[in-house]
Amino acid sequence: MKRKNEHPSNTAIVIAMHGMPPKDFPRGDLSEFFTLHGRIQSAPNSLSDTQKTRYTQLHDEMRNWPRTPENDPFHAAAKEISSLLREKLDYPVHVGYNEFCAPSMDEAFASAAAGVPTRILVVTPMLTRGGDHAELDIPAAIKRAQERFPNINFTYCWPFGTHYIASFLAAQVRRFLPKNSTRRSVNPKHKVGVDEKRSS
Repeated sequence: MKRKNEHPSNTAIVIAMHGMPPKDFPRGDLSEFFTLHGRIQSAPNSLSDTQKTRYTQLHDEMRNWPRTPENDPFHAAAKEISSLLREKLDYPVHVGYNEFCAPSMDEAFASAAAGVPTRILVVTPMLTRGGDHAELDIPAAIKRAQERFPNINFTYCWPFGTHYIASFLAAQVRRFLPKNSTRRSVNPKHKVGVDEKRSS
């Protein structure tokens, strides 16, 4: 909910997405990329300078590969979500990808900051705890952005309460249940957990 007399441009939203390789990226290059990617993850010092340069070249080529709904439905869905979120919140919404796709998180933050907002809210559809992107990569990108744009307040709208995730999934499951299916009654003795209290 917006504060009274607050202009929409005072706030910008950045959606942090995972990113996927395009389906029509050359198979040989894709295989080479993930071989190098695996080595960087497990033993970064094992790559020669030539291999590191090749890895960067392949990643840049993949990130900037033309996207269509056919070759990257994940990218198409991210664009649709950002458009719908913009309509619902009436704030500028930018999308950034952790890997495999442009714009990067750093580029998305720079794009959002160009509008000179006083705050940037960061949200991701990665709901559950424990993932490297949500736990490590996105906070690291936010930290870099905060250092780069010290006059902007950055807020990471995460984690999601487990009760909220369960309610979201339950609503989706109900869409596929027969209309005459028996509904289990809610236990009246259920106690509100830590996540419920924090997210209510």
